[in-house]
Amino acid sequence: MAFGIKRSELWQWKKQVNEGKISIITHYWQDDRFPGCTTVTKIGCADIDKLISWGEQYSLKSRWIHQNAYPHFDVFGEKQKEILKQEEKVEQLRRFKL
Repeated sequence: MAFGIKRSELWQWKKQVNEGKISIITHYWQDDRFPGCTTVTKIGCADIDKLISWGEQYSLKSRWIHQNAYPHFDVFGEKQKEILKQEEKVEQLRRFKL
């Protein structure tokens, strides 16, 4: 379940993913498997080869891609902060206090 984002932001992320663009969205998140992680960043792109290539620069493995209607990586913790900083997603860093 995603919290802390507007429906329009999610629609925009989905639209960009479907267009084959690399799209990044962060939201609050709860999962007992990952204690201490309260946010997740989803990096998506319908062009799987493009997504794999993009992920390699951050040591993201292709097997970590969620293959669903909106193919994406889920990142959290230090890797999440690293990627958001490198991709200059300042608003997401600030908004989610990362």
